[in-house]
Order: sequence, then structure tokens, then C-alpha cells
Amino acid sequence: MRQGSSFARQMLLVRVGRQRGATPVIDAPVPSATRLPDLDPRSLAQIEALAPVSPAPIVTVEVPATPVPPAPIPLLPGERSVSRRVKFAVVQGCTLASLLLGMTAIMLAVAGADPRLGAACLLACITFDGLDGALARKFGVASPFGVQMDSLGDMTSFGIAAPVVVYAALRGEVPTGVLIGTCALVAACAAIRLARFNVSPKDGRFFCGVPTTMAAAVLALSVLLGLGLPGSVMVAGVALIAIAMVSSFPYAKLVKVFRLPPWLLILPVFGALLNPRLTFGLVVLAYLLSGPLLWAYQRKSARV
Repeated sequence: MRQGSSFARQMLLVRVGRQRGATPVIDAPVPSATRLPDLDPRSLAQIEALAPVSPAPIVTVEVPATPVPPAPIPLLPGERSVSRRVKFAVVQGCTLASLLLGMTAIMLAVAGADPRLGAACLLACITFDGLDGALARKFGVASPFGVQMDSLGDMTSFGIAAPVVVYAALRGEVPTGVLIGTCALVAACAAIRLARFNVSPKDGRFFCGVPTTMAAAVLALSVLLGLGLPGSVMVAGVALIAIAMVSSFPYAKLVKVFRLPPWLLILPVFGALLNPRLTFGLVVLAYLLSGPLLWAYQRKSARV
């Protein structure tokens, strides 16, 4: 009994680790000669076997800091002087003018006005669409914001307004379901063409597919000139232009077209004086066929 009570008192004298704050403080073992002078080695071994183990190491969980929101991208990168801001506003004004003219063409078509008025608005859209890019490069105010604005304006004017004007011009000449499907195909292909253009690498020599601007110009001039073709032929031509927009055929840019031999450029001028409708139809057909022919030529050259 005496030995047991002495053993219990000795157990109470052993100090264990205590956590203070966030850092655990563990007492180092004290020699038995200084802490427990009356212990024999056998009792000391029993105490050490029953003594509580020091607390397990504390695992520190790092709490992530509050994420810093990304800095907003400026509409006009670079120097933000008054002069550059005015030039930037002029460029964006041209883009908005193209978009608003496209909306005007849609409203005229919905109101039942002469489809040629809507076609004239589309040609004005093409003019302002060419101006905004040329002025942005000349003034040095090209920006990602301007690219997105131009793409949205093109979709409104050339992807939506153009097929709506065509619908108004051909309404009653072909079945309504066929006409709606063809005009919807133009809108869908224009959206795909613009999205692909935004994410694809640019080629300074050729377009990949017919550009939406060119397709809208062809549709607008077709309405203005009144080609006098049967409605089924016109619908087939509109569908062909829509498919050409999303094709992978290379089409020459206008800069390369103007570098053709002079006699090739003079022929359409004389043809337009004699029969503008026939000449326009032949020029459009030749341009559409140039893509597959150029594609076949490039593949043949690559095999040699």
C-alpha cells in the first residue's frame, strides 16, 4: 500500500506538455536525480511507461488570402491623351453608324417599305465598316474593345439586316418556309464566320471563306439591281453565298484583285455599261468559283 501510494504521488509530480497559444511548449525530461530523488530505476521505468505522450504536432492550415480581382482592361490602351480619345471616339462612331444603319434597314423591311431602301442602308453600312478599321489603323487607336464592337456591328448589319432585306425583297416569290430557312442560314453562317475570324490567325493574302462584308454587298446589290431571276434561282444563290462564308476555300482580298491585269478590270466596266445585271451576276459567280479553283491549285502545287 505504501509503495502504491508513493507511486501515485510520483505520477502526479510528472509534468506533461501544455499548449500555450499557437505554439506547443513541451517540458524536457528531467533527470530522476533532481526531480525524483527517491525513485529507483524500476519505478522510473514504470512511470515513463504510463506517462502521457506529448501532444501530436499541430498541422497548420494555410487560409488563402482574399483573391485580388483582376484589373479592368482599358477601352483604349496606351496614352490616354485628349487627342487619342477624340480619335478613338470617331472610330467607334463609325462602328455605331454602321450598326444603326443596319437597324434602320431592318425597320424599313419590317414596315413594308421599298426593299431597295434597306439595300441602300446596307451599302452605307459597308462604307462605315470599312472606315472604322482604316481610321483605327491610321490614328493608332486599334484596341480589343474596337474589335469586339466591330464584330457585333457586323453581325447586326450583315448577319441580320442583310437576310431580313432579302426576305422582304423575295417575299411572295417563293414558299415562305423555304425563304425563312434560307435567310436563317445566312444569319447562322455569318455568326460562325465572324466568330471564326475573331479566333483564327490572320492571313494577309486570302480570306478563309467569303467575308460577311462581301456577302452583304452582293445581297444588297442584288436587291438594288433587281436581277429579274426566278425566285427559286435567287434563293439558291443566297444559300450558296451563305455556305461560301463558312467554307475553307481561300478567297482573294480586294487588294490582290486590283493587282490583276488591267484588261481584266476593264472588261467588267464595259460589261456594266452594256448590261449591268448580267455583268454583276457573272462577276459574283466568278468570285465564288475562284475559291475552289484556288484551293485545288494550292493542293496540286503542294504535291509537286
